[in-house]
Amino acid sequence: MTAGAKISDWLQQQTDVTVREIYAGWLQLGCKADQLVTLTTALVNHWRAEFATLLVEETSAEAPLAVHYLFYLPEDGCLIELKILVRPGEELPAISDTVHAADWHEREAWDLYGLRFSGHPFLGDFVLHDDDWPEGLDPMRHRFDGRRRPDVHGSGANWVPPKILQEEGSILFPIGPIWGDFNESGLWLLETPGEQIRYLHTRLFYKYRGVEKIAEGQTVDRALLLAERFAGASAFAHAWAYCQAAERIGDCTVPARAQSLRLIIAELERIRHHAANIAEIAGSTALSVAKAMAQGIVEDLLRLSARLCGHRYFFGLLTLGGLNFDLDPAQLTLLAETLPTLNGRMRELELLLENSSSFLDRIEEMGALSPELAHTYGVVGPIARASGRAIDLRRTLPYGNYQTLPMDIPVEQEGDGYARLRVLFAESRISTALILQALQDVPTGPVRIACPLREGHALAWVEAPSGATFHWLRCAADGQVLRLRLGTPGFRNWHAFERAVEGAAFQDFPIILATWGLSVAENDR
Repeated sequence: MTAGAKISDWLQQQTDVTVREIYAGWLQLGCKADQLVTLTTALVNHWRAEFATLLVEETSAEAPLAVHYLFYLPEDGCLIELKILVRPGEELPAISDTVHAADWHEREAWDLYGLRFSGHPFLGDFVLHDDDWPEGLDPMRHRFDGRRRPDVHGSGANWVPPKILQEEGSILFPIGPIWGDFNESGLWLLETPGEQIRYLHTRLFYKYRGVEKIAEGQTVDRALLLAERFAGASAFAHAWAYCQAAERIGDCTVPARAQSLRLIIAELERIRHHAANIAEIAGSTALSVAKAMAQGIVEDLLRLSARLCGHRYFFGLLTLGGLNFDLDPAQLTLLAETLPTLNGRMRELELLLENSSSFLDRIEEMGALSPELAHTYGVVGPIARASGRAIDLRRTLPYGNYQTLPMDIPVEQEGDGYARLRVLFAESRISTALILQALQDVPTGPVRIACPLREGHALAWVEAPSGATFHWLRCAADGQVLRLRLGTPGFRNWHAFERAVEGAAFQDFPIILATWGLSVAENDR
């Protein structure tokens, strides 16, 4: 009996819990609010379920809010959804005490929907900064007109930076929110009595863009542009997750050739993303030559992408039902001939860094996240795999051609900067091997099929370069988007970043930040 079947039997025995199958392998549970903590705790602690995302839906101004808690079982890929209806004035119990990965999701739901979670100690001043946005605006509610820019600047309360450390001589040192170079806006408040960082407070969402709100009322095709372009470094991964959700609603079978090419492009994006992250790590330790070597690889990958697809970040390649255009044999040959050389340059860089004692002194045992904390916070992607979590949706929830293509998952245990670097290099090699293997057997045939527009909803996922991304899509019968939820890896991993910095030396903060490779754009969607 599969884990999904066992958990279904267990749920059938629970009082006042309804169970129905939405799709094959997707169980939806209806339960009461007072059962929420017990059920979610059992899912995580007993059944070893992974938290995927939390989302809120408002079908009409009079109807109760529908709150969806989504989990999955890594053992067999079973999806488990807990759905609760919340009427005006009602609260939900916070689950973040036992399912800590849901902490930021609950804070976000309070800011955007005004949904209160009883027992949560940190509601407010999160997505909507208190010094800019007044309480009660609830911009994801239907009563808020997302087509008009709200005139709210300065209408909120005075913001006072948090301070925990009470030692004599301790200071609160701000980094940001304005950065030089191409870094995005974010504020980090370091509490220190001298050289050691005791506490870190992260304040993001300075450029919250309301992508999920803007998507409401758009056509499915137009909303694809939003999903594709809110985080350019992982544009293809997020667009693929969105397309899979729409294709599941339309019961659309993507042509085999398109599936093969989707995998190839996704892995090419992963290599470029990791090379860019490695360049940042080298630069943070003042290794300018190593940084230039990595940046040279990134630039060559971007130029290769442009020759293959007409855009350096693959914009416009994906569409519902497949791809907007095909890749010809000459382009596939170019890719097959170029990748081994780039892989060799990556290996050369890896060996140089491995043999630099001054470099290793800066990243070994630096910014460590223990396997226990990685599990508690539910981190994803290379950060998770560097901290002992063998979580990768390409294997735990296989999609597309990953269902038939075997692959290794590199896992380290130390959770420090060096472990994260080793994972980045290992994944780049694996991605190269996956592409070369896929290129040997690219099917012939079309790369696109018509995808019907239907009323319905679906959850889809992709292992983006920085980790698991979950996209929830609900459409009306005319193809209009009613709700788009973007559960990104950046949002998940920023949550845990503070814990890796505590105890580090003051001057090591930028190095730790670089080894985490976090995206503000994925967070500030």
